[in-house]
Amino acid sequence: MTKTAAGAIEYLTFSDVGGVPSAIDQLNKAGVLTVGLAGDSTNSLYDLDLGSVPVALIVGGEEKGLATLTRKRCAAVVAIPQLGKISSLNAGVAVSIAAFEVARQRRLHPEI
Repeated sequence: MTKTAAGAIEYLTFSDVGGVPSAIDQLNKAGVLTVGLAGDSTNSLYDLDLGSVPVALIVGGEEKGLATLTRKRCAAVVAIPQLGKISSLNAGVAVSIAAFEVARQRRLHPEI
């Protein structure tokens, strides 16, 4: 049962996994681009081609971010470039921005 206000949950696919690192391995083998979000990465989210391949966004905990093994298994670990004095985003905001970027790029590649 889901909340009525959640809306989009009716259109998303979810899966319970035994462990995040092994799930990332399976996604990589299936041709899914696994993208870890980490504020300390020197690579930018905006430099990735997210519009022409299946993408899984991997987000860590609010306090510690991505676990070491999780980070190592991701095909790419990127940050969301920011201006100003705030150096990090909370997990919910970060994944929302990244999901929007995936959707934005997919508009350029409707075949996915």
